[in-house]
Amino acid sequence: MGCCGSFPLRATEPENGKVQHHSQNPLFNDPPTSGGADVSAAAPGVPPFSEFSLSDLKAATNNFSSEYIVSESGEKASNFVYKGRLQNRRWIAVKKFTKVAWPDPKQFAEEAWGVGKLRYRRLANLIGYCCDGEERLLVAEYMPNDTLAKHLFHWENQTIEWAMRLRVALYIAEALDYCSTEGRPLYHDLNAYRVLFDEDGDPRLSCFGLMKNSRDGKSYSTNLAYTPPEYLRNGRVTPESVIFSFGTVLLDLLSGKHIPPSHALDMIRGKNILLLMDSHLEGKFSTEEATVVVGLASRCLQYEPRERPDAKNLVATLAPLNTKPDVPSYVMLGIPKHEEAPPTPQHPLSPMGEACSRMDLTAIHQILVMTHYRDDEGTNELSFQEWTQQMRDMLEARKRGDFAFRDKDFKAAIDCYSQFIDVGTMVSPTVYARRSLCHLMCDQPDAALRDAMQAQCVYPEWSTAFYMQAVALAKLDMHKDAADMLNEAAGLEEKRQRGGRGS
Repeated sequence: MGCCGSFPLRATEPENGKVQHHSQNPLFNDPPTSGGADVSAAAPGVPPFSEFSLSDLKAATNNFSSEYIVSESGEKASNFVYKGRLQNRRWIAVKKFTKVAWPDPKQFAEEAWGVGKLRYRRLANLIGYCCDGEERLLVAEYMPNDTLAKHLFHWENQTIEWAMRLRVALYIAEALDYCSTEGRPLYHDLNAYRVLFDEDGDPRLSCFGLMKNSRDGKSYSTNLAYTPPEYLRNGRVTPESVIFSFGTVLLDLLSGKHIPPSHALDMIRGKNILLLMDSHLEGKFSTEEATVVVGLASRCLQYEPRERPDAKNLVATLAPLNTKPDVPSYVMLGIPKHEEAPPTPQHPLSPMGEACSRMDLTAIHQILVMTHYRDDEGTNELSFQEWTQQMRDMLEARKRGDFAFRDKDFKAAIDCYSQFIDVGTMVSPTVYARRSLCHLMCDQPDAALRDAMQAQCVYPEWSTAFYMQAVALAKLDMHKDAADMLNEAAGLEEKRQRGGRGS
């Protein structure tokens, strides 16, 4: 991943299609608290909505690499969702549209700003957008624990327990109620892929569904069997259409399968509720609670829109079923407990520090190639007698290692640098740092950590040695230690810039 460029600037709402910038950094500001709901309480820690530069988002997603695509929606090539990481270490989800989908940048910006005003703990909130030339991009909070579809239909370790299914239903109903209250009642293509799980395992509704896939395009990409009947008649999404789609999600939660509403309604009318229930639950559910949910699903799926409940009614029906409020979602989902993200470094980071904080091995390699051996000055004082044939052979091994390192032949570089190190006549912190990176490139973080520690022994105040330790520790999932080491390295760089030796 390349260097991240500048942070996006905070922006005010577009006026006459133009975005007014301010010089604050939105990634570290508190959310705005004026107007509407108490967003600071409803969604703590979410940055205010802003405009991002295309260079920021390219850097965060490794130039929109296919390896960063996370969308499971199966939608056609009109848009993709990528994960990415900003320079301040915040993970993001980026939805990429084509210009054809939103030809008018002003319309796209206005729609994005409308959604960006929402801030709620039940939403994967929208934190920004980018409108640059042909590009139309939305930026949202990243949810690392997959979709409801994955946990319901494609689970590997365990299916979702009954109490967690009820929690999902309630939380999504609360999200819809909030959006409706805030004047955004239309949600496009609500389905199990739109329900995401955050770092704590709590279910959230993707904000992406609050915008159409295109200004004039279809609002539903799912099979017609799951589409609200009135949408088939007039092609318009209404608040009642959203309730119908919520009913299909309730069916998913009940059955553990994506079954057509007409088929489910036939089973419900035939009183075959037990046949509808997911067999993977193995009977571990309350029949009374299941009956309530089945009844609610049936009401949501009524053919006539006026006969369906509204969002507030969904919440009122589901809230009494939330019988395990004190059990964390990650426990019920069977996923590891979320650990706090490493703190933001206390010292400003250099390009080397930024590359290490992103664990960007390619950028680290480029920096080490450019730095060459300038930091080794003064670490060796050799007598005339030491310039023997053995010494010349050792330096030749280092030279071959440098060529291999430059050409990214990391295994050959390890062999050559090892020959240099094993002779022991001359010590080089740069060789240890380079071999450390080679080990990382070869997925050998333990060996990389040992070499980085050796570089520190040779040159105790060398920031690069600490940076390389930080990357190796992060690769070993020792994130707290990695963050501490990164901060120590940044402190050493800052100290040197004030008058120490080297750089």
